[in-house]
Amino acid sequence: MTTILCIWNIDCRLDGGNICDMKPKPTSNDLFTTICRTQLGVECVKEYRFHPTRKWRFDYAFVEHKIAIEVDGGVWINGRHNRAAGYVKDLEKFNAAAAMGWVVIKYTPEQLYRSATFDLIKETIKNR
Repeated sequence: MTTILCIWNIDCRLDGGNICDMKPKPTSNDLFTTICRTQLGVECVKEYRFHPTRKWRFDYAFVEHKIAIEVDGGVWINGRHNRAAGYVKDLEKFNAAAAMGWVVIKYTPEQLYRSATFDLIKETIKNR
């Protein structure tokens, strides 16, 4: 059985040449994606796998505009994103994303729902 990245951006199995009918997890209960859809008028995908061979995912992605949102927790407690090994892995991921034409915007969990966050997203979409 072969596994591919299907049109729903999830791993699907090929069964006799047909893509199985797996679908992505619904994001209707996610507050951030709901705000993006209702207030900004754009679709936002949670946990979007953007790379064809690596298992990297963006926390949120505006796929049509190639804009990603990454939420880095643990900034005050020496969390994964600001320790050396995690930081180096993040650099590899973000550099690969840039090479693929993605803009990555980074926030802490405390910043995610601020009006300035949504203003920057709107501005970035406008400038793409």
